[in-house]
Amino acid sequence: MSSQPKVLVIDDEPQILRALKTILTAKQFKVSTASRGEEGLALAAAELPELVILDLTLPDMDGMEVCARLREWSQVPIIVLSVREGERDKVSALDKGADDYLTKPFGIEELMARIRVALRHSVQAAGSPQTVIKTSHLEIDLARHLVFRNGEEIKLTATEFKLLAYLGANANRVLTHQTILTHVWDFADMDHTEYLRVYIGQLRKKLEENPEDPRIFLTEPGVGYRFVTEE
Repeated sequence: MSSQPKVLVIDDEPQILRALKTILTAKQFKVSTASRGEEGLALAAAELPELVILDLTLPDMDGMEVCARLREWSQVPIIVLSVREGERDKVSALDKGADDYLTKPFGIEELMARIRVALRHSVQAAGSPQTVIKTSHLEIDLARHLVFRNGEEIKLTATEFKLLAYLGANANRVLTHQTILTHVWDFADMDHTEYLRVYIGQLRKKLEENPEDPRIFLTEPGVGYRFVTEE
């Protein structure tokens, strides 16, 4: 990654564009802006940014379409910003390929934290695959199929490990129910959400320090789950 990561902000609100450009430039990002979807897609192709911040409500096309079209040729991290608070919109954006979702109004520090996570995930994906994932008390060795909690090996079933490996490989990202079901069980519909909930519960019992107050396997209500490695 360059010393000044390139960020493309696509939003039709002039005040949002000005504010984000000022803030991100001050934090040593190189910022480009677009107020329309087609303009944003053209800039993404021409400048190849390392991160896209995308509003869902644009004057010429829906942000969902922008996200889907970007994903046809790029794996650049996409953080969606929107006034839409509905769970369906969050799920749709994530299913279209967004990496994260923030509802307006949002805090700048929260946005900066999401940006740091997205950029780190992008670097890991572009480089050598991460084979060992660590949290404050967990160590997951994906290559050797081993899991340790506070240094003690924990036995998981094959399905539990497959679910854990997929969540861990996408650490700190929101994964929708459908995305997880498709990748872990090859289920193409949402009828098995309860099935997934049971397995998440099993992982919490085996791996969380307090399963009743999970700090690693977090629920995104109505959307999916986030595996957290950072305190």
